[in-house]
Amino acid sequence: MTFQTVAAEPFVPRRARSDVARRVFLYAVILAVAAVFLIPFVWTLATSFKTIPDSANITLIPHPWTTSAWRTIWTQYDFKTYIENSVFLAVVITVCNIFLAGLGGYAFARLRFPGRNLLFFLVLGTLMMPDQLRLIPVFVMLTNWHLIGNFSGYILINLVTATNLFFMRQYFLTIPKDFEEAAKLDGAGYLKTFWRVMLPLALPAISALVILQFQGTWNDFFWPLILFGQGNAAHYTVQLGLAELDFQYTVLWPQICVGSIVAILPILAIFLAFQRYFVSGVVSAGVKG
Repeated sequence: MTFQTVAAEPFVPRRARSDVARRVFLYAVILAVAAVFLIPFVWTLATSFKTIPDSANITLIPHPWTTSAWRTIWTQYDFKTYIENSVFLAVVITVCNIFLAGLGGYAFARLRFPGRNLLFFLVLGTLMMPDQLRLIPVFVMLTNWHLIGNFSGYILINLVTATNLFFMRQYFLTIPKDFEEAAKLDGAGYLKTFWRVMLPLALPAISALVILQFQGTWNDFFWPLILFGQGNAAHYTVQLGLAELDFQYTVLWPQICVGSIVAILPILAIFLAFQRYFVSGVVSAGVKG
């Protein structure tokens, strides 16, 4: 009598199979969502290589393929100046917000002075006031100070924001007081403690602030239009330069797509440089009230 040896199939628990199926489904959903967000960027890149008549066609492949829009942006429009202006304003305002929001956030989180809570709530109250509501008083103030049409007025009204103050204050509350006590034992005052101890410990929050503030200043259209949009093209930012490509009877879609791609690249570079600390900074700043 012979016996045939049958190879036993590996047993896979039902729970493990369900976990695999769930994971595959989640990855499929993530890829689908990523594709939805990626399609506009691919479409923008493809349109930048089209002609103006071809940009009206619903096709992904340009026909004919041309780089005229890329040449036009750099030769017929002063996009180099627009980029330099946007970089200058974004860098200066971001640096000012890091220092002033960090200093104010440290004061609200650690120092004890009369009216601290009332002053902090007044600062938070400004978040409920939109820019359109304070447009007239700010414009009149800058006009009286002769700051309309130059960078000083724009920098002045964006030196520090209530959002960044609140953000830094919340993060400083998460830092243990042992570090400050050790600094005081070494004879450090408030400013030295802030500069040498607290600010280096707040690197994740600063990284998140850099990304958010740089992006906000770079993409700002409202205040540059009010302050620089009086025919002074030398002070135009990238966003105002893109708006100039929309004429009364013609919209230069390929050139707008080229300008949009150029405008995205600095934001992408900033995010890639600081993404390591971005998530931890945002999460830490929101875990303590």
